[in-house]
Amino acid sequence: MTDRRGGPLEGQVAIVTGAGRGIGAAIASRLAAMGAATVLSGRTRASLEATAQAVRKEGGHAEVVACDVTDLRSVEAMAAQVNATFGRIDILVNNAGVGVLESPLHELPPESWDRMLNTNLRGVYYCIRACVPAMIQRRTGHIINISSLAGKNPLPNGAAYAASKWGLNGLTYAVAEELRGYHIRVAVVCPGSVDTEFSPHTGKDPGKMLKAEDIAHVVGMLVTQSPQSFISEVLLRPSLKP
Repeated sequence: MTDRRGGPLEGQVAIVTGAGRGIGAAIASRLAAMGAATVLSGRTRASLEATAQAVRKEGGHAEVVACDVTDLRSVEAMAAQVNATFGRIDILVNNAGVGVLESPLHELPPESWDRMLNTNLRGVYYCIRACVPAMIQRRTGHIINISSLAGKNPLPNGAAYAASKWGLNGLTYAVAEELRGYHIRVAVVCPGSVDTEFSPHTGKDPGKMLKAEDIAHVVGMLVTQSPQSFISEVLLRPSLKP
């Protein structure tokens, strides 16, 4: 087991939503490895506990708080628990997301639309609403929203997912301006195709796709910027088209 004390994020507290697997698990592991006390949030406690156990095995500090980002009371309870336990929130990574890439928009069931927009966009609003007051009080913080290149480019048969990510990008840009005066930096990361179980990526070569650790690397970079700099957006593509 590696001792992580003394890392660049020592003394800071990070919340990562959707941390039970894939990109969220990789981000949580990276932040913990950098010294942050990392709170793993998501709906499925079993997967969160598995990620937390792996983080602790490597010497990181991981706590699990089950939370449904589409439920404001659940999100507020999570933020209150983190504040009560640690007395601060320094980093919020809004990673929780769902995608249904199955049909043209006119054939998409309304419940699929609601599920994507509620998780990918409303959930980010809820988390920011619940966590920002603690950052404002300390006049420092990082909010990182995990979006997608689908929020930049057309995505046939994925219009609702794309709409949620275009909306997330716009939300990020606006909130960044609202919070700059409090020394809170808000950034969006837009990855291309990532080799996770999130979607099948039919016809693409997994060996050429991005890995979850690539997005985690970007998040680690964003939360260790020099105080005078502000990276507001990162577009992340595979080196070779998969």
